[in-house]
Amino acid sequence: MASSTALISDTEAWKDLKGHVEDIKKTHLRDLMTDANRCQSMMMEFDGLLLDYSRQRATVETVDKLLNLAKAAQLTEKISRMFNGEHINSTENRSVLHVALRAPKDAVIKADGKNVVPEVWNVLDKIKEFSEKIRSGSWVGATGKPLKDVIAIGIGGSFLGPLFVHTALQTDPEALESAKGRQLRFLANIDPVDVARNINGLNPETTLVVVVSKTFTTAETMLNARTLREWITAALGASAVAKHMVAVSTNLALVEKFGIDPNNAFAFWDWVGGRYSVCSAVGVLPLSLQYGFSVVEKFLKGASSIDQHFQSTPIEKNIPVLLGLLSVWNVSFLGYPARAILPYSQALEKFAPHIQQVSMESNGKGVSIDGLPLPFETGEIDFGEPGTNGQHSFYQLIHQGRVIPCDFIGIVKSQQPVYLKGEVVSNHDELMSNFFAQPDALAYGKTPEQLQKENVSENLIPHKTFSGNRPSLSLLLPELTAYNVGQLLAIYEHRVAVQGFVWGINSFDQWGVELGKVLATHVRKQLHSSRTQGTTLEGFNYSTTTLLKRYLETSSEPQM
Repeated sequence: MASSTALISDTEAWKDLKGHVEDIKKTHLRDLMTDANRCQSMMMEFDGLLLDYSRQRATVETVDKLLNLAKAAQLTEKISRMFNGEHINSTENRSVLHVALRAPKDAVIKADGKNVVPEVWNVLDKIKEFSEKIRSGSWVGATGKPLKDVIAIGIGGSFLGPLFVHTALQTDPEALESAKGRQLRFLANIDPVDVARNINGLNPETTLVVVVSKTFTTAETMLNARTLREWITAALGASAVAKHMVAVSTNLALVEKFGIDPNNAFAFWDWVGGRYSVCSAVGVLPLSLQYGFSVVEKFLKGASSIDQHFQSTPIEKNIPVLLGLLSVWNVSFLGYPARAILPYSQALEKFAPHIQQVSMESNGKGVSIDGLPLPFETGEIDFGEPGTNGQHSFYQLIHQGRVIPCDFIGIVKSQQPVYLKGEVVSNHDELMSNFFAQPDALAYGKTPEQLQKENVSENLIPHKTFSGNRPSLSLLLPELTAYNVGQLLAIYEHRVAVQGFVWGINSFDQWGVELGKVLATHVRKQLHSSRTQGTTLEGFNYSTTTLLKRYLETSSEPQM
């Protein structure tokens, strides 16, 4: 099916929603929340998860109109096209099949007419075998010592996703037990400080480095890889590289040239976008080295469960679809450009930074998939912190400043419960009291009349008034195991795709990251020639020339 060249904003369904905004402006969540039937219709359960979106600025009629918009955007067809391996990433002429990375062994998912699931499982089996060798100590380093410390080098999608999962699993009792005596660190930034922090306290003799770069040409990753190769060879000699470095890459020629045995390169494919690659070797290899493959397999199964729900559930009961449609409603119709991701779980502290990339790199676009300039805003400004930390940071603005729709994520059962004698509630209950209270505080607010009844002095009433009517949704997970982490990841990945499908953009390319890289190449050449030959600065504007001059005059880089 060829994509339609009409913009979604030209459809009757879009115009209907535009008109409907006026009806919603006359409502307040204080009143909407009194309708139990409405609230009940806005709760969804699946596989132990509970979604409650009753605190969105929406009526049952709004949801019907959003479902009509989904039909006008041919959403179910687009989801099918993704699962069928059609080249929906048209600007790069690629399939989009991160769902295949966590598909059951017997599934059939085709790219270019070929079932890719057996290839996926070949790599997973290879990771399982390799990670067990390292963890059991049957594979040792150059001096015969087991490799108990792992540094994974990668940036962007090769870093943020695996770091989120690692951070979430660190305190899960099963994962914690499996990781005893092991360390996993992530090196991403080209800043040499990041290298210093990563190798601090580590011994090259017990360290395994995983270099993650699809092409083996990513500038930051390869410079960091060369830096750690130098660290290893300086201590153990050049022949140690093959024992202490492995790769996640498809460019076997460059892997071998680097000094890594191509047998220790773990593949992934063009149909996996970087920000959607956590479930490929990019995430599965470092995480299996730390936690064992059986724990990571549970993570993949959690994601797969949501994939199947997303693919087969009617849109009115489909959690990622409803979340995506509500985001479109908030951004394009109510005019709220930001979204706060607020997990009431310290283990999810790296979730918002990962979703920042998944969402903002996917949907930060200005043209339709056919290249037409968009007359409406797309994408969201995503940010967040775990509760209750965020309450003591930016919630002031959310309660009394701009309106920012919030995602509250709660966990029923703590990974690490604490019950202190003499306390009213457990530590986890204390945390969760805030998870349940904040959405209502945002929805209901506090009126001047209520404050007067409390005898608040007149001059403070305006300062203590809360307008309320501030939208949020709540997602409650039964616990935070590897399986639940997989579910959470897949919900957000598919929600982002739904937004892109409705807006009619390509959520799977990222041309916006290219220009800065090209300009950095010019600067790099200039820095090299200025430092080695003393050449004058040329071809830069006045501002950049001034800054570069100051940098060259005062930096103490050694002459090369």
